[in-house]
Amino acid sequence: MDTKVSVLGSVNMDLVARVNRFPRPGETLKGTDFDRVPGGKGANQAVAASRLGGDVSFFGLVGQDGFGQELLENLNENGVDTESMQTRDCSTGLAMIQVDNSGENQIVIIPGANGKVDEEYVDSYIEAILDTDVLLLQLEIPFKTTSYLLDRLNEAEGSSPVVILDPAPARELSELTLSAVDYLIPNREEAEQLIAGEERRNLESEILNRGVRGLVITKGEEGSSFISREERFEVPGFSVEVADTTGAGDAFAGAFAVEQSRENNMRRCLEFANATGAIAASRDGAQPSLPRRNQVINLSDKLS
Repeated sequence: MDTKVSVLGSVNMDLVARVNRFPRPGETLKGTDFDRVPGGKGANQAVAASRLGGDVSFFGLVGQDGFGQELLENLNENGVDTESMQTRDCSTGLAMIQVDNSGENQIVIIPGANGKVDEEYVDSYIEAILDTDVLLLQLEIPFKTTSYLLDRLNEAEGSSPVVILDPAPARELSELTLSAVDYLIPNREEAEQLIAGEERRNLESEILNRGVRGLVITKGEEGSSFISREERFEVPGFSVEVADTTGAGDAFAGAFAVEQSRENNMRRCLEFANATGAIAASRDGAQPSLPRRNQVINLSDKLS
């Protein structure tokens, strides 16, 4: 049976400019190319999970504009259930992205409708969210809404989904009910911002002591680390020719969401997620770079 994955998060239209290098403050540069592609961390992760075999439902908002309709159609075309999505009388979320010759990126987010995902919306769909195997969250919708949802999950009676939080954009998490989070999956830079002040030196223990089952730190081509109360280990990554890192983290998150429920071995789960992220980094764009399951298995087998 396919893993039932719910994703509450952002959906954006990505406006991507390619440049030889990033401009300095006050400098104007000529770009080399431009593209418009569906994005948003929530939508990217939903599409990633769907392409890898998950039964995915998306929860979020778009604006009443052409971008919003285009993004809804794109999610449907990628096998993502959008029945619970709504529109608001505002613009759809946008991401302005620059990608340089090395594949590194700089991103500015304009939230649009994503900024209107509120507690009332969560209340409308909490039962549907609870009736899934995995819930995947990020921080591109209002922080207070994510906090409210985690509180609802913490108070829920009976079974609830495995909760995976990708804490991006990065911020300090002291206000969140982390006891409702099973897996926290930051990259190295984000991990340093999760805990404030002196406690940052004890990052791992501080997070685990607040109830998180496992901390997964992604490290790009170096792979990923897993830390829990019982064990810690490193899983090596894959060396690929990097084209664009924009969707790599979201590819990893979607893969981890699907595979951790299929695979009892966390090491193999991370091998699969590392391979998914590597393939995405070797291709242009966020959603266009997301691989199918057979492509990930072929690359992952090379490590075995």
